[in-house]
Amino acid sequence: MKSSVLLTSVTTVLLVAASTALALDWPQWRGPDRTNVSKETGLLKTWPKDGPKLAWANKTMGLGFSSPSIVGDRLYMLGSRKDATYLIVLDARSGKEEWSARVGDMFTFDGNTWGDGPRSTPTIDGDRVYVLGGYGDLVCFDIPKRAEVWRKNLTKDFGGEMMTEWGFSESPLVDGELLICTPGGEKGTLAALDKKSGKLVWQSKELTNKAPYSSVVVSEAGGVRQYIQTSYTSVPEAGFISGFAAKSGKLLWTEPIFKRSSYAIAPTPVVRDNLVYATSGYGAGCHLFELSAKGSGVKAKEVYPKQLQRTVKNTHGGVVLVGDHIYGHSEVLGWVCQNFKTGEIAWKNRNKLDCTSGAITAADGKLYLYSDEGTAVLLEASTKQWQESGRFNIPEKSKTPETRRTSSAAKIWAIPVIVNGRLYLRDQELLFCYEVR
Repeated sequence: MKSSVLLTSVTTVLLVAASTALALDWPQWRGPDRTNVSKETGLLKTWPKDGPKLAWANKTMGLGFSSPSIVGDRLYMLGSRKDATYLIVLDARSGKEEWSARVGDMFTFDGNTWGDGPRSTPTIDGDRVYVLGGYGDLVCFDIPKRAEVWRKNLTKDFGGEMMTEWGFSESPLVDGELLICTPGGEKGTLAALDKKSGKLVWQSKELTNKAPYSSVVVSEAGGVRQYIQTSYTSVPEAGFISGFAAKSGKLLWTEPIFKRSSYAIAPTPVVRDNLVYATSGYGAGCHLFELSAKGSGVKAKEVYPKQLQRTVKNTHGGVVLVGDHIYGHSEVLGWVCQNFKTGEIAWKNRNKLDCTSGAITAADGKLYLYSDEGTAVLLEASTKQWQESGRFNIPEKSKTPETRRTSSAAKIWAIPVIVNGRLYLRDQELLFCYEVR
């Protein structure tokens, strides 16, 4: 009897450990569910004076703004070396490179002071990894074979067109047998491909807006499985957020998020139940839409009053939803805590971590802030005030000429990633791994 109970207990522990390990992978942009909220627990509640212990540093990741994706003991990231963009695969335990594969030419253009190289984060699905270069090269690699499986180009194959000139930046989404991407342009804003072959399944001909810099999220709002993405039109100049039926690409709903100058829509939308939150910088703002079924489509209703739509203007780095509040950086207010359902600002703070733009990730009741100048801050997810539990600066900043120009326009825009008790911070060719458990 005792041995039977012991065996059952051991089996239960092993099953829980296995499921936890799987859940703690970070296989794509903003994590498994694209919320940028990690399921990690047992993390440090405060940081030492000089910050957590540095486990390793890799200084050969190449140019770019890609964030790491981590599955098991492997880390995947994009970087440009010399004149080409590569998928770079590391041993996540040691930071040593295992292999790399060419994606396409290095993204750049004359007069670009905002930094060269890739903007997208790899997406891992089983034994395959999907990557997108700045020129629209969409490539699938077989991980065990370390070989290319198929390749498409968003411009050449799907008529793609970006809203402005800073390159394709979204991270591909894998949903079941489909790979979802945003070519933009006259052939259709959104596209679904067969993930195994790269063959086009559908393209959203009802909406032909230009592609943004944000990435697609999945929603079941209004009782319909759909893909939610932002987009842009230049004449008249306006930004939109829309929902597309997962099965067919049919346009279910679309709503404006700005009707004035805003030359980069970058943050990924936040979805909870029937609510969709969108924010953008450069003069735009924030919106909350409530979705409900309407015939064979979906109806979207704006929730925030107009005076609150101009508060949170997030340029890069995105926002996170923890409990009933949104946390992130606003170009107007600095770091903010905003009531998700009402739009009211619970607190704001510009002086504690002043920056042009900042990225944020949540884990274990804490907020991990990363400024565009390389400062990391551990913050309590408090709805009352800024409650700091530690900070440090990355030990070295990128000095690559192509990224540190005299205009100082290029900043740190990779998001912090937390996997298996480790915090990953990138600045161009520099990748730092810290022990935070």
